[in-house]
Amino acid sequence: MRKCVLTFFTGVLCLLSVQINFAQDDIALPDNALSLPIVTAPTAAPVVQPVIIPQPPAINAKAYVIMDVATGNIIAQNNMDERLEPASLTKLMSTYVVFSALQNKSITLEDDVRVSETAWKTEGSRMFIKVGDNVKVSDLIQGDIVASGNDATVALSEHVAGTEAAFVEMMNAQAQRLGMINSHFMDATGLPTEEHYTTAGDLARLSRAIILSFPDQYHWFSEKWFEYGGIKQPNRNRLLWQYPGTDGLKTGHTDAAGFCLIASAVKNNTRLLVVVMGAPTDKERAANAIKLFTYGFRFFQNTTLFDANTPITTARVWQGKEKEVSLGVAAPMSVTLPVGAERAIKHTVDITPNLTAPIIKGKAYGNIVVTYDGKVLATAPLVALNDVEKGGFFRRMIDYIAKLFHHHDTE
Repeated sequence: MRKCVLTFFTGVLCLLSVQINFAQDDIALPDNALSLPIVTAPTAAPVVQPVIIPQPPAINAKAYVIMDVATGNIIAQNNMDERLEPASLTKLMSTYVVFSALQNKSITLEDDVRVSETAWKTEGSRMFIKVGDNVKVSDLIQGDIVASGNDATVALSEHVAGTEAAFVEMMNAQAQRLGMINSHFMDATGLPTEEHYTTAGDLARLSRAIILSFPDQYHWFSEKWFEYGGIKQPNRNRLLWQYPGTDGLKTGHTDAAGFCLIASAVKNNTRLLVVVMGAPTDKERAANAIKLFTYGFRFFQNTTLFDANTPITTARVWQGKEKEVSLGVAAPMSVTLPVGAERAIKHTVDITPNLTAPIIKGKAYGNIVVTYDGKVLATAPLVALNDVEKGGFFRRMIDYIAKLFHHHDTE
């Protein structure tokens, strides 16, 4: 018995000796060193600086808007819902109707349009078409957009709808469809007429729709010059020359409306839209727009939070061949943020409870909500990124029983 006990303690001492030698080899301590625990000093957390955004610049105009085109978010505005005379900014609504007709193939760019006396006699800025001339739709579009020719606009309206009056009905119908609830048009050109009005907010919405709906036609707005019949006219949008990245859209002016401008520019993969209505001079409307662009691009950014068809989360699926389904968004989810604020973004998901197979790819099974500083920035449906078929009999039976216990556990 004593021999067994001695053998046991001898083995324990040997093991302890081996562990001590290993420990000494690992940390390479001198023979007379004390074995103390190694303590690493905690790294100081970086101080998160608050995002400070100054007030928008003060500009001399009746109303203005800065919009992020990708998201439709309004970055800054003043009097955006005040009804004002739009002057030739009206032609953006006319152009939207013409572009829709092209898209629907009811007209083509190669169509010859016979110039009526009504179109030729239209007052205001002109493309200088003549009665009886046959002018292609493509030339009339340039005359309408680049030269802001009222004669070209009326000729287009007659070609699309038969008469300008019928065309104006189409303009108002499209405006309502786009949600331009504070707009009403009485003519296709923007000549001063009673009950002809819109707002900076509605024009921003319209301009965004043009950019997003007609990418193949949008290039007309960036053309700096247009020549027809030996007469060369410049685009009145000074920003095409003065502000890098500008590629549209339109100017307008009457004594009652003042000097108006809608411009779009791209910088750092972000497209902003600026609307200025009622500036006192041509020069000042351009200067105002540049101030607003500078503010928007400097202090705000467009951030894509989630790409389309990329898993954001997963959800338990009952009685399916697979136990989970991946959920994501059907279209890229982007938000407009102050520069540097992306670290404060939060999102929550709300998934339909008790998902049961079959699960259909592309169908919504919940929502995602994105917040910043306690405010909701965006919401979107969470859709299934893959099908989940019903499982076999035994799988369904097992899940049925498991689901009963699951309910019991969560009550």
